[in-house]
Amino acid sequence: MTEILHRSPAIAEVSGIVDPIRAGKKAGWNMQPASAFANDSLLSADVLIIGTGAGGGTAAEIFANAGLKVLMIEEGPLKSSDDFKMDEREAYHDLYQESAGRMSKDGAMSILQGRAVGGTTVINWTSSFRTPSHTLEHWAAEFGIQGMSPDEMAPWFAKMEERLGVALWATEPNKNNAVLRDGAQKLGVHWETIPRNVRGCWNLGYCGTGCPTNAKQSMLVTTIPSALEKGAQLVYSARVERLIFAGKKVLGAEIVALDEHHRPTATKLIAKAPQIILAAGAINGPALMLRSKAPDPHKLIGKRTFFHPTTFTFAEFADYIDPYYGAPQSVHSDHYQWQSVTGAVGFKLEVPPLHPGLTAVLLMGHGIQHFQDMQKLPHLHSMIALLRDGFNEQSQGGQIELESDGTPIIDYSINDYLWDGVVRSWQAMVEIQFAAGAKAVRVSHVDSPWYSTLEEAKAGIAKLSSRSNSFTAGSAHCMGGLIMGEDQTRSLVNSQGKYHHLDNLHVFDGSVFPTSIGANPQLTIYGMTCKNATALADKLKTA
Repeated sequence: MTEILHRSPAIAEVSGIVDPIRAGKKAGWNMQPASAFANDSLLSADVLIIGTGAGGGTAAEIFANAGLKVLMIEEGPLKSSDDFKMDEREAYHDLYQESAGRMSKDGAMSILQGRAVGGTTVINWTSSFRTPSHTLEHWAAEFGIQGMSPDEMAPWFAKMEERLGVALWATEPNKNNAVLRDGAQKLGVHWETIPRNVRGCWNLGYCGTGCPTNAKQSMLVTTIPSALEKGAQLVYSARVERLIFAGKKVLGAEIVALDEHHRPTATKLIAKAPQIILAAGAINGPALMLRSKAPDPHKLIGKRTFFHPTTFTFAEFADYIDPYYGAPQSVHSDHYQWQSVTGAVGFKLEVPPLHPGLTAVLLMGHGIQHFQDMQKLPHLHSMIALLRDGFNEQSQGGQIELESDGTPIIDYSINDYLWDGVVRSWQAMVEIQFAAGAKAVRVSHVDSPWYSTLEEAKAGIAKLSSRSNSFTAGSAHCMGGLIMGEDQTRSLVNSQGKYHHLDNLHVFDGSVFPTSIGANPQLTIYGMTCKNATALADKLKTA
């Protein structure tokens, strides 16, 4: 089916769906690849925004609505619904950092992160949670963050929920998600329906390859078109190499144009603006600050980087699960999440879609056994646990370093504290899967066989070792590295997102989180950015 869709016209072309990017090109919106400019061209604006994901896209609309001239710089390409054909091969190359091959330094964690106009909002699975109250209260108590209590954030979350169509998924969950619901119900484990940022969703299930129907309310189809309609400029396939400083101000950015394979070209640009917004994410943002040798008197850049290390279990069912169809995530459980805020690591349970390419990696193994496991795909279910890192002294996160060529290195290890959470999460998930009727289960560890009973599974899991590269951990939630707080010896930006040591740099993305949040992060970024960008825009209008 994927091959047929790949050869066929895009869904948007045959269904009458309007592609806002294509329409914008016809309308003359100001958007070009960096390679379209002459070498050493100078670009200018009132506000320069580096990155167009949840933070950058939200900020762009707010500043454009305030009448400010906005320039958005994006490392990734400009793709839109006409380009999205539900094809993993194309999507991973076009829309993901390092073609979906981004890894931690020791190779133990795979990191899925967007690289396109719209950032990760283009390829995420649409789960949209408000920041848990426990997290906001912890940030206030431990990091002195001001103005972000649950009550203070509620109107900003509500505003972005309305803007992006966030609502509880009203359709029956697909069979993949129903496993979590049904197993939890039998065990008395609390579960809930997931809010999703969609309008008119076709329930296709290929959210991770870009939405071909524009149902997903990503930045690509909402705030970015809105900003462009109001005169903003977008330059894409443009990598910001370093920031230009003069005293305590950022004058602008040095940019290199990328080709269609994301490789640097000889074309260099300079972008300047009196206000700079860094929204490049929790990996590329700290890496840019390190390359730029940004002021950092306490050597904090890149430190306290968090990922919600994510564990996987698989289950085989007699009935068809067809885990590649239907809304990818519609059921979750926080039953194991907040049993202790600062004690043993808590975890959130969700379900991932299982498309062939992704599944082949997650299942691990090789040879005939791997081939046989892949043949079971229509009958397979998977569950994931998002470990809530950063709330305990034994969970200080990782750090972002630089390779010799200036590209980021992610140094993050699964220590004994986190390994305890890995084991407990595996045991909780297989219990739910067996309760839902699974024939056999296995966990994402090279030594794990298929277990046929719960007793066998729990005993086997307890014996698995945490040696390097023996198990799969993943993440799609990159947080921290430029953390927020009022104590300048412990943080890099204040509660309004302003960088402590520079007068005109604000950071509006997940890199400011001082811990992980214990939920999918996009709505937290939307709400925090909406709050802080609105305050900054109001200040700039009256300046």
